[in-house]
Amino acid sequence: MGFLSKIKPAFWDQHDEMVVGADGRKYSLRRKWRLIVMFTTAASLIPLLVMTAMDYRLSRETFESEAIMVTSRMVASTWRGVSFFLSEHRSVLEFVALDNTPEQLAAPGRIETILERLKSGIGGFVDIGLLDSKGNTTAYAGPYRRTGTPGEKESFRKVVEKGFFAGDEPTGNQDERRLVVAVRRDSQDGDFFILRSVLERDKLYEPVLRLGKETGEDAFIVNSDGILQTPSQFYGQPNGKIPFQVRDNIKGTRIAELVDPHGRRMLAGYALIPESDFVLMIVRPKSGIMDLWLKPRLNLIWFLVFSILLIIASIFWMATYLIERIHRADRNRAMALHEVEHAHRLASIGRLAAGVAHEINNPLAIIIQKVGLLKDLFTMRPEYGADEKVIGLVNEAMEAIYRCGKVTRRLLDFSSHMEPKVETVNLETVIRQVLGFMQREAEKSRIAMFVDDLENLEKSIAVPQFECDRGALQQVLLVLVNNAFEAMEDGGRLNVAIGVEGDDRVFFSVSDTGPGIPEDALNRIFEPFFTTSRREGASGLGLSIAYGLVKEMGGEISVESVPGQGAKFTVTLPRKSPLENATEAPEDCKYHQMENN
Repeated sequence: MGFLSKIKPAFWDQHDEMVVGADGRKYSLRRKWRLIVMFTTAASLIPLLVMTAMDYRLSRETFESEAIMVTSRMVASTWRGVSFFLSEHRSVLEFVALDNTPEQLAAPGRIETILERLKSGIGGFVDIGLLDSKGNTTAYAGPYRRTGTPGEKESFRKVVEKGFFAGDEPTGNQDERRLVVAVRRDSQDGDFFILRSVLERDKLYEPVLRLGKETGEDAFIVNSDGILQTPSQFYGQPNGKIPFQVRDNIKGTRIAELVDPHGRRMLAGYALIPESDFVLMIVRPKSGIMDLWLKPRLNLIWFLVFSILLIIASIFWMATYLIERIHRADRNRAMALHEVEHAHRLASIGRLAAGVAHEINNPLAIIIQKVGLLKDLFTMRPEYGADEKVIGLVNEAMEAIYRCGKVTRRLLDFSSHMEPKVETVNLETVIRQVLGFMQREAEKSRIAMFVDDLENLEKSIAVPQFECDRGALQQVLLVLVNNAFEAMEDGGRLNVAIGVEGDDRVFFSVSDTGPGIPEDALNRIFEPFFTTSRREGASGLGLSIAYGLVKEMGGEISVESVPGQGAKFTVTLPRKSPLENATEAPEDCKYHQMENN
């Protein structure tokens, strides 16, 4: 609560107060603050968020397109290597078939020699066999024993139909499949023969294994049934089946999205190896691809979050600052109106006091003249002059008249200083005048009033000159004394102390023995309309007006208070008034040396 009360603006606690503007309309400062924050935040953040969303979408689409293009290039480059391997070995078999007749190939040792030369030349050949038009093996060289499996029959049928076959075929062993390349050669007599060879699968792996696996992609070759021909990082070893269907009618390079059995979204590139049953596939987890896009953008996201927080904080600060300025201006306007009204009221009281004093002074002059004449007549006659009772009554009447004259002179003195005027004043005289006016109130409230340190002040000051607006100084004193009286409801002590600071400043303090001021109210005690008084009708303008008057005179006012031990207000003023066109007072009013009256 303490921290919130410190950062909370002054207008926040007055949200229920409907302020009246210059046009007479009522408005709530808190509601205006909310509207400013909401509309400014919306106007600032909506375009930013829309642009961020558009950038997010466009950059994501661009990155996905780039990922598709990269995958497509990888498929194309690997496809060329695999195609070259198969087409190279096909060309070799076609050359052997063109360079030899079936009789030459069937000659003892001929086909073994050809196999040895092929292995030492381009490599990759495991065996080689010669088949006639009925599918019978007439010559063979290699490590396998011809068994006539159904796979061999299927490859024979395909090579007879198309003239060339490249694919895999099952063997008698369930877990074994062979990579086979076969070509058909027609004879001049209308018959034909077939050269068939089993190739090393490792040679088929090489173009696929050249792909880097550090980015998480997987490259492999499958046949049309989805049987793996090369090892797969994700889906197992050769002769295993991939967990999704190979697309039919593949032409060129194709990119598609698929979901594997583990629920991972994959980006797959397909390319059919020409004139074969093989399909090259490159599979990349889409999450890994998007991670490569997202990681460098996290810095931008954090920058966006920081920017949003900075914008919101700036909007809050600016809205609070503007509304606080409006609130302060409104309070200053209301205070100025009250101060003008107060000044007019004081001026009216001053004019009334001056009129009353003048009206009373004329009869008092006649009364004192007649009473003086009566006293002279009584003293001239021995029978009256010797009567102490009569002379005593006359003296009491004259003392009462003098007392009335003193009161009227005070009224005239106050009324003559209602208009602002800078003059040299006697600080002690002004203090005693104000306390003299408050004497009856002090007696009524059982408050003792004292002026302290006059003797010490007298010894410490040589010839000080103190210039100020006498009326303003009286008003400041009246406010401070009145506040002290209100604080001491059932008797107490009022002390007024006088002192000097250096050679150019004087000060006085007004302290009381009241309940003191709460600690949380000390920082706001001089604010307009702020009051700690429980008295009905308290406006909270007295100390604010006093603060303004002291500032106008070039001085400072401060407050010290300990709850339960009273309060002390100290006013420090310059000896030379900062106001221009100072009017010099008569010499007998100057503050040469303070004297006790």
